[in-house]
Amino acid sequence: MSTEKEQYHSASHCKYLTQYHIIWCPKFRYSVLKDGVDETLKSILNGICDRYKYTIKALEVMPDHIHIFVDCPQTVAPCDIARTLKSISAIELFKAYPQLKQFYARCGKLWSDGYFISTVGHISEATVKKYIEEQKNAD
Repeated sequence: MSTEKEQYHSASHCKYLTQYHIIWCPKFRYSVLKDGVDETLKSILNGICDRYKYTIKALEVMPDHIHIFVDCPQTVAPCDIARTLKSISAIELFKAYPQLKQFYARCGKLWSDGYFISTVGHISEATVKKYIEEQKNAD
């Protein structure tokens, strides 16, 4: 078991641990995140998280959806995290894969509007990581 110092972050006047499990899908839940697109997306998401100071605890890209478990600064709203990850990753994927942009030309966007987001407490962190890691084997 980790010590409190390792589990929690400190900012001026507060200690915090804000972790979220976020899932989202391509528009119409088409299986387009494969054949290299998945690895490119992982790289893009890692870059976004580095830029915004989000720590990826677990990440899995399935052909038709993404699971990401992130640890974030306490000042960032969960909806802003999801919006940032989705918007920047769509722009970058369309640049990297013009055929993907053509495929989605009629609707003009890569990701569906919705997403799932859940807070993750320290006790369930291992459970969420295990669940995400097992997603590849579930299909």
